[in-house]
Amino acid sequence: MMLNGVWALEDAQGDYRVEMILPGDGISALFAAGEIPDPYFGRNEHDLRWIADRDWRATRSFTLTATDCDLFLTGLDTIVDVLINGTKVLSAQNVFRTYRVDLSEVAHVGENTIELYFHSNTKEAAKRYAEHPYPVPYLHMNCPIPHGNMIRKAQCDFGWDWNIALAPFGVIGDIELCPQSQTRITGVIVDQAHDGQNVTVTVRAPFESCETRDIPFEIAFCGQSITGVVAARNGVLEAAITLVSPALWWPVGMGEQALHDLDVTLGDSTQTRRIGLRDMAFLAQKDDVGVGFKFRVNGVDTYAKGANWIPADALSGRITQAGVRDLLQSAVDANMNMIRVWGGGRYEPDWFYDFCDEMGLMVWQDFMFACNLFPADAAFLAEVDCEVRETVTRLYHHASLALWCGDNELVGALTWYEESKENRDLYLVAYDRLNTQIERALRAVVPEANWWASSPSAGPMNFGDAWHDDTAGDMHFWSVWHEGKDFEHYRDIKPRFCSEFGFQSYASMDVIRSFTTENDRNIAAPTLESHQKNHGGNARIAETMFRYFRFPTGFDDFVYLSQIQHGLALKTAVSYWRSLKPHCMGALIWQLNDTWPVASWASLNYGGSWKLPHYMIGEFFQPVFVTIVPEGEMLVLKAVNDLREPIDIAVKLAATKPDGSSRILVEVNARVGPDVAKSLAGIATSELAVDEILTYCWTGSDGTEANDHFMLRPYKSYDLVTADLKLEVVPNEEGYEISVTSSALALYVALEASIAGRFSQNVMTITPKTPAKIQFTPKTSGEVPIFTVKDLHSATYG
Repeated sequence: MMLNGVWALEDAQGDYRVEMILPGDGISALFAAGEIPDPYFGRNEHDLRWIADRDWRATRSFTLTATDCDLFLTGLDTIVDVLINGTKVLSAQNVFRTYRVDLSEVAHVGENTIELYFHSNTKEAAKRYAEHPYPVPYLHMNCPIPHGNMIRKAQCDFGWDWNIALAPFGVIGDIELCPQSQTRITGVIVDQAHDGQNVTVTVRAPFESCETRDIPFEIAFCGQSITGVVAARNGVLEAAITLVSPALWWPVGMGEQALHDLDVTLGDSTQTRRIGLRDMAFLAQKDDVGVGFKFRVNGVDTYAKGANWIPADALSGRITQAGVRDLLQSAVDANMNMIRVWGGGRYEPDWFYDFCDEMGLMVWQDFMFACNLFPADAAFLAEVDCEVRETVTRLYHHASLALWCGDNELVGALTWYEESKENRDLYLVAYDRLNTQIERALRAVVPEANWWASSPSAGPMNFGDAWHDDTAGDMHFWSVWHEGKDFEHYRDIKPRFCSEFGFQSYASMDVIRSFTTENDRNIAAPTLESHQKNHGGNARIAETMFRYFRFPTGFDDFVYLSQIQHGLALKTAVSYWRSLKPHCMGALIWQLNDTWPVASWASLNYGGSWKLPHYMIGEFFQPVFVTIVPEGEMLVLKAVNDLREPIDIAVKLAATKPDGSSRILVEVNARVGPDVAKSLAGIATSELAVDEILTYCWTGSDGTEANDHFMLRPYKSYDLVTADLKLEVVPNEEGYEISVTSSALALYVALEASIAGRFSQNVMTITPKTPAKIQFTPKTSGEVPIFTVKDLHSATYG
C-alpha cells in the first residue's frame, strides 16, 4: 500500500493547515494552498525563511486488514519523528537513507493514523553546533542559514552561491506499507569481469528471511538462468553467469547503449534490474608530468565531456521525471557524455540513473559532502556508514556509474576557516576519519569500486592546491571567474582533467520576466541582486564586458551579451584543453542546470530551456572539432577526433573584414586518427591585417559541417558594421525552417522565438558567403512563433 498522495499539513502552533502532496515539500504545499507567495518571485525568499524555523506535522489515515506489515520511508527531510496511532516508532535523522519499521506491535485491523513530525531543521542544526565539543565551521558566504553541515541534509538547502536559502522540509522519496514476507531481497549488486569477448556477471543479492527451510531461487539474465536453493537465514545469494560476445554498453557517441533485463527471484521476493555490460576502468597513474586522470570504457580511452549536476529544483515538490529527463537529454544533445552529481545536493532517485543508462551519460557520483567542515563524532560517522552502504547497494549496478568520489572541496575547506587554520591537526584528523569512513563503507559493499577520495585532488594522500596545480589528478579551475583573470588564462594551464570551471550569465529574458516586474529589469535593482547569489557576481559580469566588448545598448542586450561571454569563456577553455589530448582527458563544466531562476554558471535556464552558452557547448563538444590555438606568434589549426575510427577532414581558413570580404589563407585536407588531437597547419599572426578576423569552416567524413571564427584582439577594438540580417521562415512538418542571410560579417547571431522550443543551431558566425539554415521545433505543436534575431553589432553598436 503506497501512502503517497494527499496528507494534512499543519504547523506546531496551529496557524496553518493545508493539504500536502507526498512526495513533496512543505513550502510547495503552502504555496499551492495560497498561504504564501511564490518563493521564487521578486525578493519573497527573505520573507519566507520563518517556515524552516517552525515544527510541522503531516498526517493521514490508512486501513489495514492485517497488522503483520512493515513501513518503508525514503527521503525523510530531515529530523523527523514517525508516529503510528500516536506511538513513536522512528526518529529519523538522515534524508539520504531509507528506514524500515515493523508495525505489527502498534498497528491494528481497521483505520490507523500515521504522523510525520518534522522538527525544524534550522533549530536542530544550531542545537547540534552548540553542543559539539569544538566549533565546526560552515561556508557562511554561501549559506545564509547557518550550520547545515551538522545534519545529513542537502547542504545547498541552506543556500549556495546559486541557490535560494529556504531549508525546506518534506519527503523526497516514497512511503510504503508492505506485508511481512518470509523472505525479502534487500539489494542487487552486480559485478562484471571482462575477458576478451566474454563477460562474467556475478550477482550478489543480500536478503532477510525468517524461513526455517532452504529457499529456492532463480537468476535469469541474457537468455540464461540459474536455479537452486540457499540456506534459510539472513545472508547473501550469490551466483555467476558467463556470457559469450554479448552486446556491450557504450557512452553516448561511442556505440550503442545495450541494456539487458536481470531478474532475481528468492522465495516470493523478486527484484529486476536493467544491466549494461561494460568494462569501466578509472586510471589515475603516475607519468612523466604527474598523475593522469582518465576513464577507459571497454578498453577505449574516453574523453569526458560534460557538466556538473545540481538538484533539479530547490524545492523537491517541483521536481518531475519528465523535467529531469529533459535536462539530461539536453546534455546529450549538446554532445556531453558525463554528468557529475555534485556533493552538496542529493543522491538522485533510481530513475535518474536509469535515464543516464539509457542515454549513455557516464555518472561521476560524489558522496554528499561539500565545501564545509563536518563533525566526526561516533554518531555522525555511524549515520554516514549506513548512508554510504545503502546508496552504493542501490546504485552500483548502473552501467552509467563511472566513479565514486568522497567529497567536493573538503581538502581545500581545511584552509578556508580561521578555526581550521589555527588548529589544523584537529580538523585534518576529523576529515580523515570522515573520508576513511566513506571509503571503508563503499568497499565493504563493493571492494573493487572506482574511488577518488576528494575533488579536486592531485592524488592519494596529496593535500596540495588542486585549484592551481595542473600536473596531477582532477582540477577545479576558478581563476578566471573568482580571481577575475582574462579568458586567455585558460590557455596558461594544462589540466589532466578539469572537473569544475565556469563563468556566469543571466537567465534568458523569458525567465527573467517570470520573477520580475518591469522596474526590476536592471542588474542593480534589488530583485536582480537578490537573484545573484555570488558575491560580486553582477559586477564581475559587467567588468568582463568592458574588457572584451563595447557595452550593450539595453537590458535585453545586456542579458544576450552576458550569455555570449559566458559561452566564450567556456569555449576558450574547452577548445584548448581538448587540443591537449591525451594529456588532458576531461572537462566538466560548472554547471548544467539551475535550481530556481537566478544568475549563475548554468548553461540551461531554470525550467530547462537553452541559454545561448548551451548552444555554444554543443558546437565545441562535437566529436569532430577544429580549433585555433595561439602559440607565440603563430596560430595553429588543430583537429580533434573523439570517435573510434579515423575521419577525413577538409578545412578552409580565411581572413575576413567586418564588411564580409575575405581572402583564403589556408586550405587543408587531412586524415585524423581515432581518439587524437592533431595539428593541421599554422599561420603567423602577422598575416592578418589589423581589421581582419579569422573565419574558418570544416567538413568531416562523419558528416560534420561547422564554422567558427577567431579574434586576435578584443571584440571592442573592431569596427563592426550593420549586417542587415534577414530571416526567411518556412513551415514544415517538424516546425519551421529559418534561413538567415547577411550583407556583412555577423558575429554571434542568435535567434529567439516567442514560444518554447529548440533551434537546431544557434549563436552563429554568418557572412554573405555563408548563410545559415536552422530548424525550429516548437515544444507544443500548433503555436505560431514570432522570431527575432540579435548579433554582436546590433546589441553593442546601437
